[in-house]
Amino acid sequence: MERRDFFKYSTSAIIASTAVPLIGCTSKTSATKKSAENKPLVAKLGEGSPVAFTMWDFSWIERRWPGAGYEDWDLVLDELVERGYNGVRIDAFPHFIANEPMEERTLIPVWSQEDWGSPALNKITILPALSEFIGKCKERNIKVGLSSWFREDTKNLRMKIKSPEVMAQYWVETVKVIEKEGLLDAIMFVDICNEFPGEFWAPYFENDPPELTWGGWYTEKAVAWMKNAVTEFKKYYPEMPTTFSFDANEDMLRKRDVSFIDFLEPHIWMSTLNEQEFCKEIGYEYPLFSNEGYEALVESAEETYIAKKEYWQKQLIDKIMSIAEVSRELQTPLMTSECWALVNYKDYPLLSWDWVKELCALGVKKATETKRWTAIATSNFCGPQFVGMWRDVEWHKKMTEIIKSSTPDKGLL
Repeated sequence: MERRDFFKYSTSAIIASTAVPLIGCTSKTSATKKSAENKPLVAKLGEGSPVAFTMWDFSWIERRWPGAGYEDWDLVLDELVERGYNGVRIDAFPHFIANEPMEERTLIPVWSQEDWGSPALNKITILPALSEFIGKCKERNIKVGLSSWFREDTKNLRMKIKSPEVMAQYWVETVKVIEKEGLLDAIMFVDICNEFPGEFWAPYFENDPPELTWGGWYTEKAVAWMKNAVTEFKKYYPEMPTTFSFDANEDMLRKRDVSFIDFLEPHIWMSTLNEQEFCKEIGYEYPLFSNEGYEALVESAEETYIAKKEYWQKQLIDKIMSIAEVSRELQTPLMTSECWALVNYKDYPLLSWDWVKELCALGVKKATETKRWTAIATSNFCGPQFVGMWRDVEWHKKMTEIIKSSTPDKGLL
């Protein structure tokens, strides 16, 4: 039996033919209640098919100024359902919840050029906003994956994370809030840290060697941190599907013991493969506060892709197949919420979404063919702030239909 049997559920847990089945997940404090009611308290994956989900990161709460896309949660969630999605991955801001959650926080922008989050100083109050948003998702049978980018505020509260045990306790407090509100059955998983140990999201962690930030999850120190955090969290929520998202280097996955996580959340883009070959060819260097990167995209990105389309597509296909093979070897399911074409893109003069959607459609199709993914995104631009992508409703419907009509390996869900 694969370790994925962690995700199994009883037939009595299925609440409707169109609903996503539940996993029997409880906390220590809720075990008695679960037994009495004879029904699971935590969420689930799709019966017989993967979840079609999207990443709304910290945008769900940061981008609420007029025209930013998330001002009206009811409207945008209805639009998400219209496009066929039944899952969303968001930032739960656990370091805010664990430190006076009803206090207003001033957020420092991580960039000005990208359309995730805010390009300038912004203010949020995490509670009761998080409970309200999850409640609206639950009403629509949208399952919620919790993650954190550990956004920087003016007090830099994230630097209070001095150990993996502190990190875990922040998450325990967060999930307890959700459980208290009766919303635990809307939660699909907990991703303890996005792209660990990337320096934007995990500045509280110093790797050994310290220069290994992005992609450096495989050191002894980093693996120990992740394992200790998961172990501590599971003392309270032993059945909650839990992971760290990180750069899923296949060689290192084969060398390191990652059996403490319940699924892999690899972020896969054509543009980053073969040591950033595509980005190097077009001269893109990820500037955060300068438009030079988008000038490079305008100048040659689409042209470069079209000139060697089969070559770039093969790189993406090969990566998907390689990660799927590791998934089989490790007997570990896959979910991917950031994916397929480029890391960064947006509505911008002289930039077309057509070639991006072509690559994303290829990624969706090939991922479903492997039968190893339990949740699949169509891109990391599937949100209302990316107007050119969002407004193509029929494209989204086609993609989500491919995802939800596919069948993963037997028992994977």
